[in-house]
Amino acid sequence: MTIDNAENQAINDWLPITASRKAKWWYSAFHNLTAMVGAGVLTLPYAMSMMGWGPGTVIVLLSWIVTLFTLWQMVEMHEMVPGVRCDRYHELGQQAFGEKLGLYIVVPQQLLVQVGTCIVYMVTGGVSLKKFHETVCPSCQTIRTSYWIVIFASVNFALSLCPNFNSISAVSFAAAVMSLTYSTIAWAACLKKGVVPDVDYSYKARDTADGVFNFMTAMGEVAFSYAGHNVVMEIQATIPSTPEKPAKIAMWKGCVVAYLGVGFCYFPVAFIGYYIYGNSADDNILVTLEKPIWLVAAANMFVTIHVIGGYQVFSMPVFDMMETFLVKQMKFPPSFTLRFVARTLFVAMTMIVGISIPFFGSLLGFLGGFAFAPTSFFLPCIIWLKIHKPKKFSLSWIVNWVCHYMRFSKFFLRILIVSSNLLRQTFLIYIADMHCAWGTADAASSNWFVKKNHHFSQALQVLFMSCLESTA
Repeated sequence: MTIDNAENQAINDWLPITASRKAKWWYSAFHNLTAMVGAGVLTLPYAMSMMGWGPGTVIVLLSWIVTLFTLWQMVEMHEMVPGVRCDRYHELGQQAFGEKLGLYIVVPQQLLVQVGTCIVYMVTGGVSLKKFHETVCPSCQTIRTSYWIVIFASVNFALSLCPNFNSISAVSFAAAVMSLTYSTIAWAACLKKGVVPDVDYSYKARDTADGVFNFMTAMGEVAFSYAGHNVVMEIQATIPSTPEKPAKIAMWKGCVVAYLGVGFCYFPVAFIGYYIYGNSADDNILVTLEKPIWLVAAANMFVTIHVIGGYQVFSMPVFDMMETFLVKQMKFPPSFTLRFVARTLFVAMTMIVGISIPFFGSLLGFLGGFAFAPTSFFLPCIIWLKIHKPKKFSLSWIVNWVCHYMRFSKFFLRILIVSSNLLRQTFLIYIADMHCAWGTADAASSNWFVKKNHHFSQALQVLFMSCLESTA
């Protein structure tokens, strides 16, 4: 072994993805379950309310089937090139598109998914902690959400120092159990409460444009619910592989178990939650629930524990990219100090951005439409066609091209529509912040004039008042 090869091997033994290859198939099961079942499951009743029974049921079921298929493809492609293990998603892209183009195609999308998920989990963890506190102690002084996000981040500051995937196995297992638990609580509590009076299942849209917008936003939120593909290659890299027993055997066994868990969580929450609340479902079904108090409090704490584990699973590939760049490109020596500084800065960044962005529901739609759909739905199909090269007009060739064109054609429309909503809400925040900064909050709110049926000014007033309440 040459000096360069020995040095590269030493670096690979230090990097979090390739440091340990001793994982079992059940590690794959709970890592994938933790990555897949996240905050997105709680938005499914809300997504159903924007699509209705027919389209909503088809989209939720079809997404489960298609993503299971693309997950199988990714597991198969881990060692499809003889003598090469694609330990990272971008390495798979490089095998398909070339050394540079593969990086340009995969890395920006993968980073957007993983960093975006960590930010959303920061918000979710803080909101769930706040909801837990308000539920168990309604007479206590209200604490602002930003402080709860800081508390949530403090746990992740400590856990982020775990060196590799296998070292967070206990955290990931606890998170997977919590995801099954709070999902069960969500739909069971809905069933116990019963259908709300005057439940409404009609379409929310006021006109055709509004209907298209709602539908695409809902599809983005469903796409967010199937985000685990972005860490599949990295999880499979931790499993030992030999010619007699390749890693894909254990990995696929774990993936099947994980996807059964996904179906157990998603379908009851989506369908029962929508059946009970109809169009009155919030973008977080646990917020909609009010009683029993102890059960709602427990569910929110379970969500908090789960997103702690989910944050660690999604941030580990980001840590790997950061440390690879620092060690291989910037030539820093591998050390605990380097790891401590880099990971602490990342957690701090996601915390600050999470505090600054209050729109949880819009984040799901935007991220789901922009990056989750490509990396989970049609990018694996494209890579499969490039690497596997199925025979033209064979079943594999037809299925992959159909999945590719169906998702790709909807991708740009979804981005345009969901992004316009995010920009509109950002503009409303800017205006409200201006009024708060002027110091004329009381006068402005008391003299605010809203024209009848003027939806934009009504939304502005509601947002403005909510900003005043949050600063109180």
